[in-house]
Amino acid sequence: MVKKLTFKQRVDKKFKREVFQLLYKIFSIMPIKKKKIAILSDSRASLSDNFRFVYEELQKRDNYDYFFLLKPSVKTRKRYIEIIKLAYHIATAKVILVDDYYPMVYPLKIRKNADLIQIWHAVGAFKTFGFSRSGKPGGPKPTSIAHKNYTKAIVSSKYVAPFYAEGFGITEDKVVATGIPRTDIFFDEQYKENKYAEMMTKFPEFEGKHITLYAPTFRGHGQSSAVFPQKKLELAKIYDSLGEQDLFLIKMHPFVSKKFKIPAQYKDKIIDMTKYPSVNDLLFISDILITDYSSVCFEYALLNKPMIFYCFDLEEYVSSRDFYIPYEQFTPGEIVYNTEELIDVMQKKTIDHSVDYSEFTTRFFDDLDGKSTERVADLIVSCMHERK
Repeated sequence: MVKKLTFKQRVDKKFKREVFQLLYKIFSIMPIKKKKIAILSDSRASLSDNFRFVYEELQKRDNYDYFFLLKPSVKTRKRYIEIIKLAYHIATAKVILVDDYYPMVYPLKIRKNADLIQIWHAVGAFKTFGFSRSGKPGGPKPTSIAHKNYTKAIVSSKYVAPFYAEGFGITEDKVVATGIPRTDIFFDEQYKENKYAEMMTKFPEFEGKHITLYAPTFRGHGQSSAVFPQKKLELAKIYDSLGEQDLFLIKMHPFVSKKFKIPAQYKDKIIDMTKYPSVNDLLFISDILITDYSSVCFEYALLNKPMIFYCFDLEEYVSSRDFYIPYEQFTPGEIVYNTEELIDVMQKKTIDHSVDYSEFTTRFFDDLDGKSTERVADLIVSCMHERK
């Protein structure tokens, strides 16, 4: 259940929003600082994933001035001093980077010689989002201003560009197929070897085990209402199907706040890894991925290891969320609908690891070269020098 704000909290939130927008207009009188980049997130508390890769690459290019405001959730309040700083730095930045939904920026008119770039956190596209969901539960109203002021948005391929343009409510010429920075490590063999060794040192109980990773997406309309129906994963049956060398790791979506309950008698083989910060690290050490409607399947396809799609609520998901591509035509792996089918396919995939994802990866990745970060940095640098 979503916790409602008190009257005082609603008034405070409205006041901060109005003060912020007024301050932005005032600060917009000041000249844009040609070397300033603002990096903003309401879904991560530290510089990670795409932001970290891009920031590290930009540091190699020039001595830019940075402003960071990173919060773990849209529900995390911003202090008044942060509101003031945010208004000033957005108004005077040459480039503003966001990586997810960032409501405070949407009412603003981005200045003529500045850019607001969406460095979207997900790879590819197959489930509808944003304005593609107008009229569906949790979808925005067509009159909503969310996302519509992006001057550019990055994607993994030209194939998905129309989906992102529709979802963000922007024109397709603003969507740039640079590739997604955080996928670059999937092309770095030395990085993968080092990460595997690091993980085995950190979790020695994983050494020599056959690892299945279960990484589903959340259910609900967004971060504030995200849930997962834990009973749909019948742990007793899963546990009984596991051999002596098998481990079953569970990584819930970070939006799901309720802890996944694993009975003590199953914890030697079924392990909750939800608090581990990087799902990518877990992908490198797993032998099979089980997911559903999560974009994690795009990254895993780059590793050429088997995937299973456990979709116990497919009809319900289609009616409430839907897809850009019919789900059965999209998935690069078998679809199962209950625990018994899941176990059966898990056992088959343990024996047969042969997969060919080339058709899938060439559709959703224009460049399979590990240089997406460089292309995104090139895009930002070009914006830094551009005059409109």
